[in-house]
Amino acid sequence: MKQQANISIVKGIMTEFSDSTGLSTVETSPRRYLWTDAFAVCNFLELYQRTGDESWQNLVLRLVDQVHYILGRHREDDPRTGWISGHTEEQGRKHPTTGGLRIGKQMNERKPDDPYDDHLEWDRDGQYYHYLTKWMHALNRVSRSTGNPIFNLWAIELAKAAHDAGSKRMCWKMSIDLSYPLVSSMGHHDPLDGLITYNQIKATAVELFNASGPDLDSEIADIGVLCKGKNWATNDPLGLGSLLCHAHTILQLIVQDRFADSGMLTNLLESSLASLDAYMLDRFLSFPAEYRLPFRELGMAIGLHAVERIEGLFEEKPNVFEKNHPVYSQIKGLMRFARLGEAIEKFWLDPQNRMAKTWTEHQDINSVMMATSLAPDSYLKL
Repeated sequence: MKQQANISIVKGIMTEFSDSTGLSTVETSPRRYLWTDAFAVCNFLELYQRTGDESWQNLVLRLVDQVHYILGRHREDDPRTGWISGHTEEQGRKHPTTGGLRIGKQMNERKPDDPYDDHLEWDRDGQYYHYLTKWMHALNRVSRSTGNPIFNLWAIELAKAAHDAGSKRMCWKMSIDLSYPLVSSMGHHDPLDGLITYNQIKATAVELFNASGPDLDSEIADIGVLCKGKNWATNDPLGLGSLLCHAHTILQLIVQDRFADSGMLTNLLESSLASLDAYMLDRFLSFPAEYRLPFRELGMAIGLHAVERIEGLFEEKPNVFEKNHPVYSQIKGLMRFARLGEAIEKFWLDPQNRMAKTWTEHQDINSVMMATSLAPDSYLKL
């Protein structure tokens, strides 16, 4: 009954999102934002798999096309036109991700000689590496769902574009054409995002499509170096949720013999435990809605659902690790927080809490990530 109720809520959220952002209505100029759209792809896939209604899959394919045609091209207020990659129209449609994809921010990017303004930079366009990895993941999920290798190829081409632009350092934010960094520091989890995403894309290419296209071996080797010796602990609930999701992905890859470093799994689980303990000490979840950031909390809730699936996978595959392996005690420790995800969902499902500016000013991303948390399998499962 609870799953049916959740799916009903998700249907409502995603129908409203589709209508309000111009995905399902020709009258509305499309409003595309890469992070939100990556989660939306997975939500539409989940609705298609749960209901068998092909209209949801049609929305997946339409959304992918819109994202590529809008965010893979220069902005309307930019003197440059056409595909960011510089491709002709025909080549751009065949290879829409080889120039990367814009974030979709309201303001144009900062030019190289413009002064840096930390406040304005949040509203300026460009390319975020961690948004690109989310879209790679979404494209990979579409290939898995449809059996069509083209989406996996586009994910690989996007990975290569993003990786090459970083010059073996994952700059947090790049210019629209990937020619210069807008914020040159490296995001805390960017190398981890890349390593896990590249490996799952490669696994799909090998398993489903015989890896007949370009591979990511050199990129995986590069980014593996950046990940060595890292402490992934964080006080950011969204980053914490990402750690837990990555741990679930690694375990799935290990079960499939597609990832050999079990030490990375224990590292992520240990970092997640430390992060959760510290987060709960700060008692952020006791604050009123106007002092909380829903999409960041919902990212943590999605990660906590990943913990439940990690436990289930260990029960299903009991021989993956020796019985005294530390992952078992780590999972037991993490399961202490399992109900925290439901508490976050319950709080933000309350209409009174959704009246806060922290919800209304970021409604697209908040509502879409709520939908993912309520029905997370198409986002979490490979």
